[in-house]
Order: sequence, then C-alpha cells, then structure tokens
Amino acid sequence: MSVRGADSLGGRAAVVGIGATEFSKDSGRSELKLAVEAVRAALDDAGLSPDDVDGLVTFTMDTSPEITVAQAAGIGELSFFSRIHYGGGAACATVQQAAMAVATGVADVVVCYRAFNERSGRRFGSGVQQREPTAEGTALGWNLPFGLLTPASWVAMAAQRYLHAYGLTPDAFGHVAVTDRRHAARNPAAYFYGKPITLADHAASRWIVEPLRLLDCCQETDGGQAIVVTSAERARDLRRPPAVIVAAAQGAGRAQEQMTSFYRDGLTGLPEMGVVARQLWRSSGLSPSDIDVGILYDHFTPFVLMQLEEFGFCAPGEAAGFVEADALPLNTHGGQLGEAYLHGMNGIAEAVRQIRGSSVNQVSGAARTLVTAGTGVPTSGLILGTDD
Repeated sequence: MSVRGADSLGGRAAVVGIGATEFSKDSGRSELKLAVEAVRAALDDAGLSPDDVDGLVTFTMDTSPEITVAQAAGIGELSFFSRIHYGGGAACATVQQAAMAVATGVADVVVCYRAFNERSGRRFGSGVQQREPTAEGTALGWNLPFGLLTPASWVAMAAQRYLHAYGLTPDAFGHVAVTDRRHAARNPAAYFYGKPITLADHAASRWIVEPLRLLDCCQETDGGQAIVVTSAERARDLRRPPAVIVAAAQGAGRAQEQMTSFYRDGLTGLPEMGVVARQLWRSSGLSPSDIDVGILYDHFTPFVLMQLEEFGFCAPGEAAGFVEADALPLNTHGGQLGEAYLHGMNGIAEAVRQIRGSSVNQVSGAARTLVTAGTGVPTSGLILGTDD
C-alpha cells in the first residue's frame, strides 16, 4: 500500500483461526511453550494441521524465532518468515505481512504469533534499564537523563499537552478505562473478569506519572496469541466463518521516534496513526460511519482518544465525550486495560470473534471491525469484514 494511493490487497486473504493460552501474571512455563500452545490452538480453531503451514510472522521483540516455533509445533518446511519491528506497533502488520504473502502466492497458510512472560519475566513497564548503542536509541538519550525512563512517562508528556490544548482534566481519560473494564467484566478470559470500575474508581487510583493514573495504564501479562491467515478462496471451505482482510496498513509519521516524538510541531495527535487511517479508508472505500466495532490499542488511555480523532470518528478534543456516549462499541474484549496485554494480538482475535458472531460482548450485525496496533511508535491497522 502506498501512502499516496489505494492498494489491491483487500479481499484476497482472511483470518481463519485464532488461538490463545490463558492470560496470567505467572504462566509457569517458557515463552516458546506459550507460543506453541497458541499456534496449535489457532490451527485447531481453523481446522488445519501443522503440515498445512508454510509461513510464520512475529515481532522483533520475541524470544521464540520462527524456525524454533516451527520445529516445536511440528511445522515442516517454510517458504515465508518475517519479523516486524517497533513493539506493539507490529501487531496488525504481522497480519498484513501474512496477507501479502498469501495474496502473492509466496505462502499458502501463514501463522502470526506473539508470546511472552511480560509479567513474570521481562516487564516493559519497568522502562529502560540497559540498552546497546543504536541509531534509534539516540532520541532516548535526549530524554532519559531528565527522568523520562518509562513508557508511562513518555506518554504523559503528550497527554498533558492534550489536556491543556482542549481545556480538559485527567478525568477525560477515565471514560476509556470504564468502558474497557465494563467489557472485561463480562469476559471470562479477561484478567479483570467480574471487576468493572466507575469513574470515581478511576479518579481515586494513584498517580503513576501525572496526568496518568494507575487505571490509565495497561496490564503486564504472561500469555500467547496466534492468528492463522490464508486465501479468501480457501477460507470459505474451512471450519469457521472467515474474517476477510478488507484493508491493512502500516504507518510512520514525519519526525517519527519511538515514543518520544516530542519535537514535532504538535503533541495532541498521533500522526503515524493518521497515516494508517488515510490508507485504510482509501483502500477499503469505507469511512468511520461504516465501522461497527473499534478495537483500538489501549496501552494508555489518552492514546485511545487521539486515535479516534485521527480516524475521524470525532473532532480533535471531542473523543472523551464520544467514548462516554458509547457512540462506537469499543474494545469489546476488555482491551489491554481489562483483558490482557499481548501487544495488541488479542485485540485482533476479538475483531475476528465479532465478525464470526462469537464475542462474549457481541455487537449485533457486526460486519466491519477496525483494529489498531501500538501508538507512539510506527504502527499498523486492519479492517476486517464478513465474506459478503
């Protein structure tokens, strides 16, 4: 897909299988074992076997390489394997890579996976503790000495500016947290199953980095999630209703850095997600009014508001009211705030369930779902739809 024109990928591939481990704070097993469990569960969901797989896609921040997962899962020869950079920004791009491989005949069945012990092992929320010198690390060198050491502190800079620009208070972020936890409370797979919160609970939670409170920050989770992609034609003969990949896109903005793009002209938006939005709308021919469910990456609540504005669901500064009004079913699995933090891969699975009609918080007649990946970094997005 070009940032200047529509592409021809839409409708040529579909998600046909989803599988996950349980989501926990201490899995008690290796990340490789989590990956293999998720991959096998996704293949079983699709009605396929390891012998059918000839492609694998994952993230650069993964300790389980494609060839190792293939060997451990009983998968044979691979004709395609790929890794996407930039942490959570890679989630939807793994599916885009799989779809491109399938659409061009490079592979027939591609499995995308993500597995980590992000709570009991390495915790991303603990911030930068050790880093090898790299070109992309230079930007961090301007911020770390002044105490901006963690993802929460990086996001807090943009969040503070957002509140100032639109005359809002930190309570504006609470609507996202309350919405996610309401859905998580009805989702047995969610860590916060049966535990909804109120705006008062949000306002009473402790500060992490002002203006972010504890309930503005996503969980840290052990677990694995896998997604199976094949051609739209083959998908029609498999076990589950296909979730057709209507459009897929990646995006990096001008003056993009990883989480610290503080030298842009403004801090109240997410230009990289704007790049994704324009591509998805152009290639799909759809608009915000055509979307039935939004699964928006919610590692921190302020960036959910900015994403809604970048996609044109509402005007700048109006997203808090948009969420409060339930104008769009949002993160119906509970999101990373309520279900689990799997770098957005569990959100893709929820989008598939909505298309199948099998979500625990099913939206009646859901035919088009928008999914986004990590924000503050180069990112990606998907529109999934029914096979009509």
